[in-house]
Amino acid sequence: MHAQVNCNVPQKKKTNGILSRDERTRTNAPEDRAYSLSPRPPPRMALPAAKAAPATPFSSQTHGGGILLGRASSPPPPAAALRLGPLFWPWEKVNVGPLSVSPMGFGTWAWGNQLLWGYEESMDSELQECFNLALKNGINLFDTADSYGTGKLNGQSERLLGKFIRECQGPIKSPDDVVIATKFAAYPWRLTSGQFVNACRSSLERLQIDRLGIGQLHWSTANYAPLQERALWDGLVEMYDKGLVRAVGVSNYGPKQLLKIHSYLASRGVPLSSAQVQFSLLSMGEEQMELKTVCDSLGVRLIAYSPLGLGMLTGKYDASNLPNGPRSVLFRQILPGLESLLSCLKSIADRKGKTMSQVAINWCICKGAIPIPGVKTVRHVEDNLGALGWRLSPGEISELEAAAMECPKKMVQNIFQTT
Repeated sequence: MHAQVNCNVPQKKKTNGILSRDERTRTNAPEDRAYSLSPRPPPRMALPAAKAAPATPFSSQTHGGGILLGRASSPPPPAAALRLGPLFWPWEKVNVGPLSVSPMGFGTWAWGNQLLWGYEESMDSELQECFNLALKNGINLFDTADSYGTGKLNGQSERLLGKFIRECQGPIKSPDDVVIATKFAAYPWRLTSGQFVNACRSSLERLQIDRLGIGQLHWSTANYAPLQERALWDGLVEMYDKGLVRAVGVSNYGPKQLLKIHSYLASRGVPLSSAQVQFSLLSMGEEQMELKTVCDSLGVRLIAYSPLGLGMLTGKYDASNLPNGPRSVLFRQILPGLESLLSCLKSIADRKGKTMSQVAINWCICKGAIPIPGVKTVRHVEDNLGALGWRLSPGEISELEAAAMECPKKMVQNIFQTT
């Protein structure tokens, strides 16, 4: 029995234990894929219920990270008087199968990764601040993996998430209020469905929770070990049937392989809820867009990892200022050809009172994906939160995509990405 957790996050109805398979299947019925808004705000909010397309005499103004509301017919009052709430209302959610999650999540690849992201245990206190700040601002989706963490720190990302959930301040009615999406590596020694289920149980133990929000196959083995693939799919089915996960997803699947696993899982009575792939203005080729089309047709939610191109779209780096570690090699190859795209990002960001990172993340949201930018510092969280509560115009989206198409080099795709 795991300890009860407390945290100050938006409340949901308390569940009565694990749903039966029939109940979970019914909750997976196709729904409107747009924002799902609660019919009424929390009692303490003296504001009208939010609507998808409000027909009110208010005009929305954005500045930096927040949403400012002012009467269109009168001069706006001081900014301090206009800030009525968080960057987006906590009851604004999108659907991932049976789950209701924030329109953006946070990735935790850096939590425990010394080689690529320079992790040190001294960072843990600020990482906990990041987690707490995200929850307080309505973010409830956190993506991790059983392979995140280098060397002896393997699995460190999951351990930290579990610790932060337990130590967070404030009441939680249900642990399901925090949606943990973890990925299980297709290691060559995981040859049976039972071994894959055991991997799920190990993740639950590190996280100290009873079930996951989304259990994901980290990559497909179709390119090099096709016989192993079916056992891993069967493992996803068993996790779902045993109630260890509330939803099932995949990562690094191309459109053809996604159709195959969707069909197989459906034949076993298990819905495929999500597909995670590298998706950004630097990774929007024909295959990514085809995958998005397939996801839309199947009712599968696209989750976009590396929405900032490992940091290249933030405007922080140039040829004379490269990041430390292995990323510098990739940046040296790609950055010199990004002048047009970065200039476009900056121009739109300046016009909207946003940062380049916020514009790049908002592009993903406008394409119907859930971006999961990585966070290591409170500043990262604050900046990324500013991507919410507003939308790029169709013209701005076209402007960004035209500039992206001019880039001579794109992001290198994951070596495990399938077609």
